[in-house]
Amino acid sequence: MIRFLARRLLFALVLVVAVSSAALFLTRLAPGDVTSQLGPFASPQEIARVRAQYGLDRPAAGQWAAWVGRAVRFEFGDSFLYNRPVRGLVGRAAANTAVLAVVALTLATLIGIPLGVFTGSRSGVAATLVRAASLVCISIPPLLTSLLLVFVASRTRWFPTGGMTSVQALDVQWSAWIADVAAHLPLPALALALPIAATFERLQAQSMSDALHQPFLLAAIARGVSARDLIVRHAWPVSVRPICAVYGIAIGALLSGSFVVEYVTAWPGLGRLMFEALRARDIYLVAGCAATGGLFLAFGSLVGDLLLAAADPRAREAQAA
Repeated sequence: MIRFLARRLLFALVLVVAVSSAALFLTRLAPGDVTSQLGPFASPQEIARVRAQYGLDRPAAGQWAAWVGRAVRFEFGDSFLYNRPVRGLVGRAAANTAVLAVVALTLATLIGIPLGVFTGSRSGVAATLVRAASLVCISIPPLLTSLLLVFVASRTRWFPTGGMTSVQALDVQWSAWIADVAAHLPLPALALALPIAATFERLQAQSMSDALHQPFLLAAIARGVSARDLIVRHAWPVSVRPICAVYGIAIGALLSGSFVVEYVTAWPGLGRLMFEALRARDIYLVAGCAATGGLFLAFGSLVGDLLLAAADPRAREAQAA
């Protein structure tokens, strides 16, 4: 297990370096740079000063080497768009995305897996309706899901239509601030959770159906095991392996941030910050967001491997080898 964790940490380091370096180079190669944000009336002297400040007057390799030298000390440079250190901006946005991702993943798990157990072990009208709803949730793009939920929120007033907090909640006590954040969570969390819950339901249903036809389950039926114990104690522990295999991918995808959902719902997370940085060609902010996203992906992959190892002894043996 120590060797396994060492390999995963090395993989995380390589992934973060590769993703952030690629983001920096691609942003550098894209048409335009941060000086385009100065406006049409910027003087040549001002443009030259900004280019020198952000290393744009250097070759791409020299700029990358200087950035890596600072990044190993956790200094990712300054953001042109916000005129602040990238580390603080990315840390705050990553924390906001983590809160949203944890809530969305919890909802997806609590909704998708029980429904998958139900549809995989039952037949009838109710199971058919759940399958149809899952296919719809998987098929609809996140943009349409977000816009639909915003429309529903604006019509019903069940929850705020966007943002993370209300304006009046900026100067209140912690308890009131947390309650205000909780009121803003349902819309973006549901937009992220619904397609993942539908994916979990489809995977769990197929795996449950396959598990119920295994020889040891047929033997349990012959011994007179009740239907509830057959599903909960025998079939489900076997059928949960495919969920564990994709759980890490879901964690990494959620923690990396969703461009569409966070932008439509005005959630100040990593995805929205990355989008704004790309639009402004804010090269160091793009690289910092990409590095954090790569770290989240590596973390999600590690969690998925550990869950799979806990559910499948064969996976533990393969990881220990």
